[in-house]
Amino acid sequence: MQPDYELAYRVTGHILAQSITALLKSFGIDAYLSQESAGIAYGLTIGPLGEARIYVPADQLEDAKRLLEQMERGELEIDQEGNPDDIMEDVNPEDGENLD
Repeated sequence: MQPDYELAYRVTGHILAQSITALLKSFGIDAYLSQESAGIAYGLTIGPLGEARIYVPADQLEDAKRLLEQMERGELEIDQEGNPDDIMEDVNPEDGENLD
């Protein structure tokens, strides 16, 4: 039997919706997004065609909303110390490693 899905979140823009869907999935929530195909094809981010809706199973809705509230409050951000150059410190192109 298929689970019943309920609307968990509305957002404008397909890319943002994909990011939020991926966030929910990373926490084990079976999320999927829905958006009008014309909005996706034309890259619309405003109005009814730009709106994307994220659905989750009814039995995971409470957990999803809790995570989304934490996301909105900025509580899921990753603290990073240092600068981006630190990431590449251990890679030496002279050792034959390909950076591309």
